[in-house]
Amino acid sequence: MKDFKLEVAKLLNSKISDLSVDEIYSMIEVPSNSDMGDYAFPCFKLAKVLRKAPPMIAAEIVQSLDKLDIIDRVENVNAYINFFLNKAAYVKEVLEVVLNEKENYGIETNKDKGNIVVDYSSPNIAKPFHVGHLRSTVIGNSLYQIFGALGYNCIGVNHLGDWGTQFGKLIVAYKKYSSKEEVEEKGISELLRIYVLFHDEAKEHPEMDQEARDYFTKMEKGDEEALALWSWFKEVSLNEFERVYKMLGVTFDSYNGEAFYNDKMAAVIEELETKGLIEVDEGAKLVRLDEENMAPCLITKNDGSSLYATRDITAAEYRKKTYDFKKCLYVTAVQQNLHFAQWFKVIEKMGHPWAEDLVHVPFGMVSMEGGAKLSTRSGNVIFLEDILKEAVEKTKQIIEEKNPNLENKDEVAKQVGIGAVIFDDMYNNIIKDIQFSWERVLDFQGETGPYVQYTHARACSLLKRAGLDYNNLPQIALDEEVISDAIVLLVAKELAAFKDVIQMAADNYEPSYIARYAVDLAQAFNKFYNEYPILVEDEKVKNTRLAIVVATKFTLKNALALLGIMAPEQM
Repeated sequence: MKDFKLEVAKLLNSKISDLSVDEIYSMIEVPSNSDMGDYAFPCFKLAKVLRKAPPMIAAEIVQSLDKLDIIDRVENVNAYINFFLNKAAYVKEVLEVVLNEKENYGIETNKDKGNIVVDYSSPNIAKPFHVGHLRSTVIGNSLYQIFGALGYNCIGVNHLGDWGTQFGKLIVAYKKYSSKEEVEEKGISELLRIYVLFHDEAKEHPEMDQEARDYFTKMEKGDEEALALWSWFKEVSLNEFERVYKMLGVTFDSYNGEAFYNDKMAAVIEELETKGLIEVDEGAKLVRLDEENMAPCLITKNDGSSLYATRDITAAEYRKKTYDFKKCLYVTAVQQNLHFAQWFKVIEKMGHPWAEDLVHVPFGMVSMEGGAKLSTRSGNVIFLEDILKEAVEKTKQIIEEKNPNLENKDEVAKQVGIGAVIFDDMYNNIIKDIQFSWERVLDFQGETGPYVQYTHARACSLLKRAGLDYNNLPQIALDEEVISDAIVLLVAKELAAFKDVIQMAADNYEPSYIARYAVDLAQAFNKFYNEYPILVEDEKVKNTRLAIVVATKFTLKNALALLGIMAPEQM
């Protein structure tokens, strides 16, 4: 697509030799009020060089500018040069590009820019997949889609929490409070029950904590009974996790969790020692980070057992050797900032230049209405599967009220209900804490997932009524008056911005750029839809307006897909 902003920068550069095209491009602004033009260039920076007042400079440049086909007119207001686009030329360019690329608009089909590893979701085995786990899962999945859209080959890693003292606790709890039959019948809910019970009982009987540590030591030493129970707990958990992932439409390329690196950590510890980075303090091995004003990074405890940092450093080295990544993203809660800062610095001290390619993507906490925090140990959790099922059920009730004759009601309710939950999580900056609200999530009118999905379905309904096969569009002769309209220009500007928004989302590791963009495009399209009838008798006018509908339909669907959300064709 022609970069109209770049064309304006080149035009200005022909009269401003003191600034490069790139410098001018970076200075060009987009006025919030279109009455002030489509682009605006401030002349303040030229005052020192030209030794003239900025308004005088602006007036002189405007008078000397050559005519450009894409520009309708140029005005100066005080120190600004305001450019008004030739609406018809702009809209025509945008529509031709979108309609040519169709379902691939904004999406690179070649994945030749290198590998991006995205580490996300990563639930702990034998603990329930609650609403607090939603954030890492959907944010990570969206980043996977976003970088893929930019031409990277993404590798999604579910770094399962499948090792640690908690398994010693679970084994003790299982032997004291449960049975094979109960776990097989109730699954992860039974594992949660006995895990909570262990912590309640351990308050009165602290010797249970030592018993749990002893069982974990048995696991690390290869005890068959302990490992068999651990493997079984893992199988029970994965079966339930997979059911939730299927509901969310999330898949992974690797499930290598903490246990996968057990036989690989010794080599990393030896490397740290060889490079003189290890210090022994009361039997524990650590790497000092005093120069970085951080606490030491613990590598092994005084009993020789490993820690999260040990496994994370080992995993990073394995991933670099296996995938030779351009970047490796870690999508976890903001509370883990220090942990990642510490072991990222250790990787740097080891002399690995790719340390700068490790990126922690932190997100805020999630709570339920009323502000209740989530805790597995206390049992204060709400299963994510229950929330997703309830969202589907509530959506189905809305469909029954508003469109009872809708085909495929169950499938649409699933797409809209689950999409609403995902979109609600994505709409604000991920670093913000969020409070889950049913009223907000399922609002079909507000800045929500159902609103964007409904706009997509509205576009599809129009195309169906028009009998138009949008996958095999004929060459459309665009009506000059239609594409010169100011409201149509607003839609075209949103369509044109899609690729830049994807790039900004990737640069900032921020899916909310996509979510907000989808709302902005939906609002611009609905303004157009409400202002002008689409299926009119004049064929040229009708086809031109339908072209706008098709372009919006493809772009909304692609934007939703980048968030991991389906785009139903009817609602």
